[in-house]
Amino acid sequence: MSPLSGDEVGMDTALDEVERIIAAASDAARRLAETTPTERAQWLTHIADALDAAADELVPLAAAETHLPETPRLRGELTRTTFQLRLFAEVLADGEFLAATVDHADPSWPMGPRPDIRRSLVPIGPTLVFAASNFPFAFSVAGGDTASALAAGCPVVLKAHPGHPRLSERTGAIVRAALTAAGAPAGTFAVIHGVDVGITALRHPDIAAASFTGSLAGGRALFDIASSRPRPIPFYGELGSVNPVVVFPGAIRARGQRIVEGFVGSFTLGAGQFCTKPGVLLLPSGHGLTDALTAAVAAVPQQPLLNEHIGNGFRSRVTTLRENSTVTALSAPSLDAPVLAPTLLSVRATDFLSAGAALQAECFGPAALVVEYANPVELAQVLHQLEPGLTATIVAEHSEIDDVRPLLPALTALAGRLLWNDWPTGVTVSWAQQHGGPYPATTAPTTTSVGTAAITRFLRPIAWQGFPDELLPPALREANPWRLPRRVDGKRD
Repeated sequence: MSPLSGDEVGMDTALDEVERIIAAASDAARRLAETTPTERAQWLTHIADALDAAADELVPLAAAETHLPETPRLRGELTRTTFQLRLFAEVLADGEFLAATVDHADPSWPMGPRPDIRRSLVPIGPTLVFAASNFPFAFSVAGGDTASALAAGCPVVLKAHPGHPRLSERTGAIVRAALTAAGAPAGTFAVIHGVDVGITALRHPDIAAASFTGSLAGGRALFDIASSRPRPIPFYGELGSVNPVVVFPGAIRARGQRIVEGFVGSFTLGAGQFCTKPGVLLLPSGHGLTDALTAAVAAVPQQPLLNEHIGNGFRSRVTTLRENSTVTALSAPSLDAPVLAPTLLSVRATDFLSAGAALQAECFGPAALVVEYANPVELAQVLHQLEPGLTATIVAEHSEIDDVRPLLPALTALAGRLLWNDWPTGVTVSWAQQHGGPYPATTAPTTTSVGTAAITRFLRPIAWQGFPDELLPPALREANPWRLPRRVDGKRD
């Protein structure tokens, strides 16, 4: 049990309690490694059912702590959270995630006689998950990192975000109760609180991996700790992204007003507090959309930010942007108001390139920067100079495909998800989803934190060479008792 209750929620977890929690997770890891995918699928389904049943309690609690609206935002986010738990149950039932591979002994193998060797993935071990502030359900206590780590067979120690401590504690209690009812070992899941407590846990030798969603500064500091431990561990951090949108002239002529409405709706969604918020809009010079953009931004209702810390960070970053002499304010309301209205600024591509990081860094909150490019050369220069991120969007007509094609190498180097005539703030949870990208978007660009492939972060490969069948894990035994999809002697089984 967590030591936090009532007025004590939000206080740091005692260090001796953290030690006990991690010891219990370490003990549970050995037992979880022996559970079947079917058992773990049942755990995830139990959690999802329990969270759905508690929606009328959890959603108002989330709204009170985060200022996010109950409907449709928080109820929709809770639905997303339970959906992804059930989707990982499907991943477990499918079995392909284990990547089971069997190479029988072959005396005539061209490289010389080949021994019997079999490879599959196993749980990496106790995992520390740092919850995010901006998604109190989907990227928090029972969010995608927790779901994918549990699906992989890893115990989870969840470091709650201080922005919603009561929600975190209550959600954690529901998750623990559901796991216990479903037969999961004690120590499979626990919640801890406190910034220094999270760092202490990250340094603990029994923690085998960690994940994080949050700021570049915070994530990089944690990544450095994870990397500098006596025994470094994988750290899967999602840090920051400006998510550029490139608009071509033909699209403006065909549907300029719809582009304006789509962009403004996307960058102000959730008060601009999405990691996929499109923060840079690249428009051709003479685009003629300034008045429409200004009017659309002015029509967006004011929304409170998640907390005072995020509000102060937003004010500081917007002030820096507005103080640059090359930047023009298209819509720049007062930053002194308690509830902040959206900000839209504009700059020429040449000045944007000259300013470097001063203009290119992410602004978390309802602000965006229009960058006007004079020609394709300037556009390509901007794309080559932008920091990599999670997404990059192309808005163009089909007739402009030949103009877009030369930019594809730069775009693929820039982001983990490319969009054609769509907006990046819709991140569905699916088998093909990719939510990651080159640093600083993530610390591990070969992985994703959304979608079924997220499970691979918490698995590691092992090969068994020449082992008796009785000692092999079920996934690799000759009879294939779990009926998994496998590759046997190079061919799909």
